[in-house]
Amino acid sequence: MKKNNQIIFKDLGVEKDYKTIWAYQEQILQETALIKKENRNLSPENQLITPNYLFFVEHPHVYTLGRNGKANHLLINEDFLQKINASFHQINRGGDITYHGPGQLVGYPILDLDNFFTDIHKYLRYLEEVIIKTLADYGIKADRSPGETGVWLDVGEVYARKICAMGIRASRWITMHGFALNVNPDLSYFEHIIPCGIENKAVTSLEKELNKKVPMEEVKQKLKYYFEEVFDSSLV
Repeated sequence: MKKNNQIIFKDLGVEKDYKTIWAYQEQILQETALIKKENRNLSPENQLITPNYLFFVEHPHVYTLGRNGKANHLLINEDFLQKINASFHQINRGGDITYHGPGQLVGYPILDLDNFFTDIHKYLRYLEEVIIKTLADYGIKADRSPGETGVWLDVGEVYARKICAMGIRASRWITMHGFALNVNPDLSYFEHIIPCGIENKAVTSLEKELNKKVPMEEVKQKLKYYFEEVFDSSLV
């Protein structure tokens, strides 16, 4: 198969409905899978390249539960969800429960890993590295926590806290879902869940760590730069 390291970047904007974007990701994944299926019947020189995408979006208040998650990690009922203007969806990514909302930058890479490397664990480590490098630009030393996907601060300490959650799905080596970096969100929404199913660990944000609002556009530019660097790719 012909390799393609170009990634089509789209900023989908602010407060896009979660289910709409989920369906959009599914559509692209299926279209890409169809190309790969057709390529099996073609000689190498006639095969079509598969596209890669990276979407940025900010969602309305929403809780999502991964396929391996536990429903009781949502600590509130339907009435309270309505009271705080939030919704809840069970979805097909890995991981447990998480929150998305305004002020949080969600990234959805839809990559054909056949264009890069076919290793899901490596893919997750690369996503973490993009976040770690971005946070370093703000003077924040972030790291991985053994056995816990995502990006953390003060790993191994009693006050360890998570700043970026991750959960993905891959089908035929095509990825969807992705990462959620807390830039300037209302962190009180995390009080209504056991984030990622991990008890007794806090959640933080760039705003909380720096004690000031951080321009979202600035964070986006840094993430795009490091995504290109880490994945040895070009965003177009």
